[in-house]
Amino acid sequence: MSESAVIYVRVSTDEQVEHGVSLRAQEEVCRRFAEAQGWPVMAVIREEGISGGVPLAARPGLVKAIEGLGKGDRIVILRRDRIFRADPYDNAVIERAVAARGARVVSTQGEGTASDSSGDIFTRRILDAVGENERLRLRERTREALNSKRAAGERIGQIPYGFRLAADGVHLEPDPADAGLAETVRRLRAEGSSLRSIARELAALGYRGKNGGGTVPLTTIRRILGSLSPCPKT
Repeated sequence: MSESAVIYVRVSTDEQVEHGVSLRAQEEVCRRFAEAQGWPVMAVIREEGISGGVPLAARPGLVKAIEGLGKGDRIVILRRDRIFRADPYDNAVIERAVAARGARVVSTQGEGTASDSSGDIFTRRILDAVGENERLRLRERTREALNSKRAAGERIGQIPYGFRLAADGVHLEPDPADAGLAETVRRLRAEGSSLRSIARELAALGYRGKNGGGTVPLTTIRRILGSLSPCPKT
């Protein structure tokens, strides 16, 4: 029976911005922990920009970590919420997948991962619920912040056609360079032009993609036309 470790580190974009939980910092702590236990590190699996709330099937790094486990091995994590931050069902799927290989998840902070005693299992369940709650609260705070920016007329995501970033670097203002874009798109479509033909015509008229260079994306043309679904005539 092997007693090796697979280190798993994960961070979502929101956590990087708000808490500075870097992948490197997680890995360093996990390595020191594994070395102190005498567990050779077989691999380090990193997942960046992946929410702890998504199911196992949507987390290729975690799937790879589990597939590399043998009997007696451990997945070493900084804290339990690096893996278990979803709803109870998805958490249980992950637990069973690890247990099916005769392995276990071990947190550098303890957190009830030392054994399967009733006390440790209870601790794990409580901490998993706390992790899920924090994820949901973070989602709520993000939604509230976006709604506040939207109400104040501040930029959210990609700058839409017809607007540009104002001199203050925060708000949007009408962009003269985009004047007539929507009207041109609708006119060309009414004349029977395909989406790709419209894109070529826009390029000939000097319209460019908002992210620099290239033609106006077909998705933008569809949005102007009032539908994001694929059109049969492309």
